Amino acid sequence: MRAAYDIIIIGGGVTGAAIARELSRYKLKIALLEKEAELAFGVSKSNSGIIHPGTQNPPNSLKGRLCVQGNKLTKQIAKELGVDFKEVGELIVIFNQADLTRLLEIKKEAEELGVGGLRIVDRLWLRKHEPNLNPEVYAALYAPTAGIISPYRWVYDLAENAARNGVEIFLEHKVIDIRQSGSLRLNAAASRFEVLCSQGNREVNSQVSLGAKYIINAAGLYADEISGMVGINDFTIKPRKGEEFILDKKREYLSNHIIFPLPSPISKGILVIKTSDGNPMIGPTAQEIEDKEDLSTSDEGLKKVLEGAKRMIPSIDENDIISYFAGLRPTAGKDFIIRHEDKAPGFINVAGIQSPGLTSAPAIALMVTNLLKNNGLKPRKKWFFQKYRQRTIHLFDIPFNKTKELMKEDPSYGEIVCRCEMVSAKEVRDAIKRGARTLDGIKFRTRAQAGRCHGGFCTTRIMKIMAEELNIPLTEITKRGEGSEIVKENRDSRTA
Repeated sequence: MRAAYDIIIIGGGVTGAAIARELSRYKLKIALLEKEAELAFGVSKSNSGIIHPGTQNPPNSLKGRLCVQGNKLTKQIAKELGVDFKEVGELIVIFNQADLTRLLEIKKEAEELGVGGLRIVDRLWLRKHEPNLNPEVYAALYAPTAGIISPYRWVYDLAENAARNGVEIFLEHKVIDIRQSGSLRLNAAASRFEVLCSQGNREVNSQVSLGAKYIINAAGLYADEISGMVGINDFTIKPRKGEEFILDKKREYLSNHIIFPLPSPISKGILVIKTSDGNPMIGPTAQEIEDKEDLSTSDEGLKKVLEGAKRMIPSIDENDIISYFAGLRPTAGKDFIIRHEDKAPGFINVAGIQSPGLTSAPAIALMVTNLLKNNGLKPRKKWFFQKYRQRTIHLFDIPFNKTKELMKEDPSYGEIVCRCEMVSAKEVRDAIKRGARTLDGIKFRTRAQAGRCHGGFCTTRIMKIMAEELNIPLTEITKRGEGSEIVKENRDSRTA
């Protein structure tokens, strides 16, 4: 084995990052493994960024309890990490009096979970607070504690803080096998597991192995496959595709709240979503599929989303859409699976973390910590846990007079690389210093390339900065990792 750890966390999405940050409070040797080129490139990259209040979960469910707890923890941790969290509230709207009974049931169930501030609001209230809402809406359940956050920057800031507190992060480390204590070699006395990883898309001889006393499986869509490596095969991850559509930032004030219809048994429905970056989103669909890599969008999905969104806000137009994308939710039944596996002592499954997984992540981290403590781990808290980080500067999020002050300190704040999203060369360079290694990594951290022109103006500028900062040729710059190179080398001309 190359190294031995107290804990290995498999999966670098929001759940894995939140667990890593929580466990970094203790005197433990921890590794976080992610198979992609960067964190947040799995399920988390397609998250809508809603911090749910807990209004649409059964009162006896694990996800319901963790959602309410996670809502409160997210607000607290976002302040510590300087993350752009905004509490905007949500509305679940109905179009006729007959649906009022169901709305009251949702309110009662949420109150049983501990959601505060809920009330039914009428047309008069809605006309005042949501002027673009369909006047045919009869009433709505108002939940003021709902919020919005950047799901990507939330992951990066959690992970960055975990790393500052000692967690080692390994990218492009895909777990291909886990061996239990009976077959371990070398420093087996210190480890219950040997985790075998491949690195990137390279050959078998680049494989590495890591030892661990405990493993936390937070592998998202692939949690069932990781679980199967230790002989736990009693659940299957079923991908549920959701197609979503991003609107132009000029529609930023389309709504003042997150707008929901009445939920169905399998979905919260088609939403109108405020985002922390300003661009409204509409969607998602909810389609059960088999392929864990299918991120395609469809005309049918677009039609369904437009119909649902326009029913709530009629002024939405297809021409407002600047981007289409799909995400996959890792469903494994009706509730989360979070448990220590007695058949594989030291192995904890954190699986089926679909909505409201983003909201629940900090609460899941606490639950996992308690599971570890209840199953043999006796961690000691560090004398000093660095829980704060300096807020990342984004020009799109600050007034112009503040930008002028920053330009006096560093003129590269005035070198605008992305005009659509107002991103400077300084922000791109800072993102690279913080770990961005791909164009998508830059986009998720800064929003450069995320505007209406989709990087038509800024991509080459960003690539030039990346080549300078990373000291690599343009041919090594990728969109999202190995196999997605932007510039292909002409081998014929090179050897001519």
